[in-house]
Amino acid sequence: MKKLSIFVCLLAAFFPLARAAEDSAAGKPEEVRLPRPAASGKISLEETIARRRSQRTFAQRQLTLEQIGQLLWAAQGITDRQGDYRLRSTPSAGALYPMEIYALTADGAYRYLPENHALEVLAPRDLRADLSYAGLGQEPIRRAALDIVICAVYERTTVKYRERGRRYVEMEAGHVAQNVLLQSVALGLGSVSIGAFDDDRVRRLLNLPEDQAPLYIIPVGYPE
Repeated sequence: MKKLSIFVCLLAAFFPLARAAEDSAAGKPEEVRLPRPAASGKISLEETIARRRSQRTFAQRQLTLEQIGQLLWAAQGITDRQGDYRLRSTPSAGALYPMEIYALTADGAYRYLPENHALEVLAPRDLRADLSYAGLGQEPIRRAALDIVICAVYERTTVKYRERGRRYVEMEAGHVAQNVLLQSVALGLGSVSIGAFDDDRVRRLLNLPEDQAPLYIIPVGYPE
């Protein structure tokens, strides 16, 4: 029994997302701190643009916490602090930042917390197959090591820009998606942007607040 306990502790040390999911189930703090994102990479921006292609088949290989953190930072990470402003990796009308980013892995479902560069644990189980079902059965969603779901709270922007703000929100979603796609290339990964899914099923699966609308699903993983 003692040997088994030591083995479980070693597993927890090497798989922090799984450990956080267990903590969540046990009622402990439901947050996973991500490693500090890198500020430079091994290939140029021009090369990532040239090499970006939609990848729909993935090897059954999980991503590291560093890779997951880097992808989420590219989506909505804090890149500068100016007084009360926390500027992020994508442009946002009025710096109102209407996006909410979710991540699904084999270990569970999470919400990205840009201020802390951390993950809030939402569900301590693998929901990728369920997300694939909500995505009209698309296989890349089920097989990818990581599914990033980009959601929008339109009211954060329309409160200032009224109906025109809806256009700004959707423009911003495109900025977020492109950052993720290019960051995937820089990390030696593949990805694909998906817009065909049942909105209500995605909402129910992630237990989204009523004011959040899912706009993108981006599966990411090692190309097969």
